[in-house]
Amino acid sequence: MKRKNFIYYSLIIIYFLFILISFLIDFQPGKKMGMNFRINFIEMIKILPFTFILIGLFEVWVKKETVEKYLGVKSGFIGYILAILLGGTTIGPMIVSLPVAFTLFKKGAKLSIVFTYVGAAAVCRIPMTIFEVSYLGMKFTAIRYLVSIPLIIITSVFLGKYLEKRDYELIEEKL
Repeated sequence: MKRKNFIYYSLIIIYFLFILISFLIDFQPGKKMGMNFRINFIEMIKILPFTFILIGLFEVWVKKETVEKYLGVKSGFIGYILAILLGGTTIGPMIVSLPVAFTLFKKGAKLSIVFTYVGAAAVCRIPMTIFEVSYLGMKFTAIRYLVSIPLIIITSVFLGKYLEKRDYELIEEKL
């Protein structure tokens, strides 16, 4: 485990040294990487603290029994519909949906429903839909939804069943 941490931290140090040296010797690809890192880091700092606060409130306020009832093994097709609706309300980049998915899974949501939530968060977000309708039209958006949503559900079901047959295990690793 210590060797893995050493490699991990070494790679981070090498990355930042590369960026620093790129600025010192005016190496454009390295400078571009540094600027992209800075822009993305600032965006994440704006979003992630609020996301983690909301997830913390979700963990405290929403009971495990409620998640199991509506998104668990016995929820049926309604669980998939609720996961799509929940995924549609996700605001911000795709990475915001991953901690929420983890929390849903820990609270007893069925694995395939968690996958449906992640897929819906990527495809069915309300802000993205509004933007899409205004530029590409309602017909395009309706067709995309009619194709995407069933594919998300079908893929989630197959992936969930596949992992359940393989006795998947969620590994929580601390760096």
